[in-house]
Amino acid sequence: MEPTNKEQYINIWQQNVNKSPTCQHDLISSSKLLEVKINIVMLQEPAINYFNKTIVSRDWIVLYPTTHTENPAKTRSIILLRAAFCTDNWLQIDFPSGDVTVVQLTGTWGKLTIFNIYNDCEHNRTLTALSRFQHEHMNRLERVPQGSAHTLWLGDFNRHHPHWDKPDNTQLFTKAALKAAEALIKAMAEAGLEMVLPGSVPTHIHNVTKKWSRLDQVYISDHSTDLVNMCDTLTEQRGISTDHLPIITKLDLATPIMEESAMHNFREVDWEQFSKRLER
Repeated sequence: MEPTNKEQYINIWQQNVNKSPTCQHDLISSSKLLEVKINIVMLQEPAINYFNKTIVSRDWIVLYPTTHTENPAKTRSIILLRAAFCTDNWLQIDFPSGDVTVVQLTGTWGKLTIFNIYNDCEHNRTLTALSRFQHEHMNRLERVPQGSAHTLWLGDFNRHHPHWDKPDNTQLFTKAALKAAEALIKAMAEAGLEMVLPGSVPTHIHNVTKKWSRLDQVYISDHSTDLVNMCDTLTEQRGISTDHLPIITKLDLATPIMEESAMHNFREVDWEQFSKRLER
C-alpha cells in the first residue's frame, strides 16, 4: 500500500475493559468505532488469551507493552492503531512496564507522544517511572525538526480528588486517597500537562454501591490544549462487562493514511459463471 494524500484527524477511544473478552470483542467487532471515526484505541486491562495475545481484527495494529513477551500476565495497557496509518508516521517507544504503552506520531505539525497508562491503586511506582522517563528522554519527547512537540497522558489512574471527582463525594476523599492523588498532580505538573476532560465528569461506576466516580483521565501538554476539539465520555456506549465509560478525545492534528487494497473473497465467487467466462 502506498501513502496517499489523504489524512485523518487523530480520534482516540480510551477505556478500561476489565480484562473481559466479551467487552473487548463487542467493541472491536461493532460499528461503535466507525461511527465516531476512531483511529486509535487505548485499552487498559485488556483481554489476553491463552496464547498471550489480545482480541483484535485485521483492521488494527496491536502495540503491546515492551515487557509483554517477558511477562504477558502483567500487561494492563495496549494500543490499537488503524492498519491504514502510514508506517512512516508512527513509532512505538520502549517503556519498562506492562502498565504503560507509548506511541509517537509525526506529521508536518511536529510530533505527538501518547502514553496509555494503567496506574495501580495500591502504589505510585508507575507515576514514578513516568516522571523518570520524562526527565531521561526529554530530547526524544520535545525535540522536533519542524512544528511542535505534544505529549498526551491518558488511561485509568485510580485516584480520587475534589479537583476531578464531584466535591460532594466526600466519602472518596480520605487522607490516604488525597495523598495518593497529590503524587499524580505532582507528576502531571512536572511533565507540563493540563487536565483535558472537564472536572466532575464521572467515568466509573462502583459495582457494589452503584455510585459514580472519576478514575480515568486525559492530560495534554499545557501549550497544546487548543488542539483538543473534543474530550468527553460516551455514557450510552459503556459496553458489556465493564464499569468504565469510554472517553473520546479528538485532536486537530492530522496523520497520513494509506489506501487499503481490495480484499477478494473467493467464497462469494459464482464459480459456474466464472467457468463460463473462462471458457469463452
